[in-house]
Amino acid sequence: MYVRGVGPRVATLLEAKGIRTAEDLLYHLPFRYEDRQHPKALYELKAGETASVIGEIRSAGLVRTNRKPIFEIVLAQGAFTIKCMWFNGGYLQGRLRAGQAIALFGRMEASRSSRNLKMIQPQFELLPEAGGDEQTRLLEVGRITPVYESLGGAQLASRWQRKVIFQLLESIRGNVPECLPGAIRKRNGLPERETALAEAHFPLEGTAADDLEQARTPAQRRLIFEELFFLELGLELKRRRSREQKGIAFATTEGVREAIREILPFHPTTSQKRSLGEIVADMREPHPMRRLLQGDVGSGKTIVALQAMVVAMENGYQTALMAPTEILATQHYLAARKLLGRSSRKYRMALLTGSVDAETKRALRRQMQRGEVQLVIGTHALIEENVEFDRLGLVVVDEQHRFGVMQRFRLMKKPNDAEPDVLVMTATPIPRTLALTLYGDLDTSVLDDLPPGRTPITTRRVASERAEEVWEFVHGQVAAGRQAYIVYPVIEGSRDDQQELDFAQESAGEAEVTEKPKRKSARSQTLFANEKTTARPRMELRSATEMHEQLRTRALAGLRVGLLHGRMSADEKEVVMRRFQRGEVDVLVATTVVEVGVDVPNATVMVIDHAERFGLAQLHQLRGRVGRGSAKSFCILMTGERVSAEAEQRLEAMVATQNGFELAELDLKMRGPGEFFGTRQAGLPGFRVVNLVRDRELLEMAKQEAVRFVTAPDPEVTEAERRRVWDHLKQSWQRRYGLMEAG
Repeated sequence: MYVRGVGPRVATLLEAKGIRTAEDLLYHLPFRYEDRQHPKALYELKAGETASVIGEIRSAGLVRTNRKPIFEIVLAQGAFTIKCMWFNGGYLQGRLRAGQAIALFGRMEASRSSRNLKMIQPQFELLPEAGGDEQTRLLEVGRITPVYESLGGAQLASRWQRKVIFQLLESIRGNVPECLPGAIRKRNGLPERETALAEAHFPLEGTAADDLEQARTPAQRRLIFEELFFLELGLELKRRRSREQKGIAFATTEGVREAIREILPFHPTTSQKRSLGEIVADMREPHPMRRLLQGDVGSGKTIVALQAMVVAMENGYQTALMAPTEILATQHYLAARKLLGRSSRKYRMALLTGSVDAETKRALRRQMQRGEVQLVIGTHALIEENVEFDRLGLVVVDEQHRFGVMQRFRLMKKPNDAEPDVLVMTATPIPRTLALTLYGDLDTSVLDDLPPGRTPITTRRVASERAEEVWEFVHGQVAAGRQAYIVYPVIEGSRDDQQELDFAQESAGEAEVTEKPKRKSARSQTLFANEKTTARPRMELRSATEMHEQLRTRALAGLRVGLLHGRMSADEKEVVMRRFQRGEVDVLVATTVVEVGVDVPNATVMVIDHAERFGLAQLHQLRGRVGRGSAKSFCILMTGERVSAEAEQRLEAMVATQNGFELAELDLKMRGPGEFFGTRQAGLPGFRVVNLVRDRELLEMAKQEAVRFVTAPDPEVTEAERRRVWDHLKQSWQRRYGLMEAG
């Protein structure tokens, strides 16, 4: 539809922001609100308070300093005044002038030079003149005023958006189609769609400021619920459609159960038995299994997956396990060979990775195609176009390959064959709010206890000044026959092109060390980790290559010290890890390349240097590399000179708990859903009004209503309302997320 004020040029600017339709514009909600009904009087303000104030500019101009120009205004309400300052504020020269009415929002600071308060870098908006545009004045003064994120510079700032959205709402009054059934709205106390849109943009007088800021007004709750309801409805429909596809009904005879018992090295935990029961129940069904196996580090996911694979192989089908790296794929292969070697059955296994030579690959692909191999473990090489199976029955996928993998395996299956079952494993504990959106079309099994023999890991935090004590402790552990990891945030002095730095929240120095520290006394040698050289900036990070050399020749002299980092070739990494696994290396100095899945039961110490630079999930994953045997294990978080408040919170949480699910919840709160996985996770919906951390209660409500809508038709919902729901899902959500097939 035509929107007044939006011509071709503006439409292009809006499209760049993801706003392509009038509906998209209406769902671009304010990010905050200012109460301009009763603005704060200047004499009421207190230092430390964040407030919205309205007044007249008494004076305005640039103040020259030794550094950069500061633009300063004096804001007046009668006889009362405050100063407002913008650093690097030259752009405001000529824009803010004496006599203008202005609304400001910011934090009040105490002024050193006077008793008055001041505002630094406040957000501001010039108010219309008393004799100006009446509609603009109506929308900006004497009401709760919406403030929007700019859609393209000053031209498409809040004032433009208020006017265009207000006019759009007026033009469609009485004609906004309702997409939620009345019974669902009534059950959950939600207003009609038109009312919700109007009041979310222009709240009624008296609306509580706290409710607005926390998105808890009835209007906001309605729009949030609506978005979540249709997401969960689409995922539920996707799940049910997969159940309608032709799958494999695996049998679980006594012979199959005996084959499973033969490979178990220990009595399974309660959650392992429960999860295997859920998986096997799915495998018995005549439709494809789509299940997520979620477990903390060291919870024993691999043994559960192998038992499921035995079920498939005992039924005469092939299985595939795909891992994200060659090291992990090889480890899975060796673990599977060891466990399946306990069986009286002679399962035929193979390893397929990118580094396998071309001739071996061709031979292996022929064996897979003829059904001569029952279990194939590999990397993404498994989903190359020329890979075919004879009877593929079960696919186990690492979390990094979850998206797109099921479709690729579907293409690989032979025509008219049944769909293989798919089990997705994740070692990242995922909060329920994310699981319901990221993996909402999968059923979920959770491993929430540790296998027998595992001992809790003692976690300690120390400052780098105490490095000597840390290295003495490492010496003691090695003398007792144990091994240790020491992890650094960067490979070498320069930050350039180092993936290991992706997690870092703060910048580190660029300069490299140009001279080595001179040899000192025995005590000072062990404190070398905190030394500075003339070429090193204050915040330079200690690096793996530099510290490997220093540790090997000084603090850990006499021990066998290895080095592992991301710039080494796959073969070089493999050699180092094999030596560490065989006990030929006492201490492995590494970057975060060791974060994923390498299992060395004899390693009992994980030292993480510059621990304040690592994300919470990454710290937890690194800690999970130890504690895999029966010996007591330790994680030492060594910190640099300056630790931010956020890093303090992460470190305190690491010391306080080993529960990955508790840490994941905190991580989600601290970083937000978009960054929860370290980089923006493909497949996570880009919400218009939803915040998954804030809106978890509404997500649960929406999930329940979506399942109810699909499974148990509500007699209070008319057929016309049901049709409108499906039409809305098909039109709006197919365009954005592809949750429903068109047609």
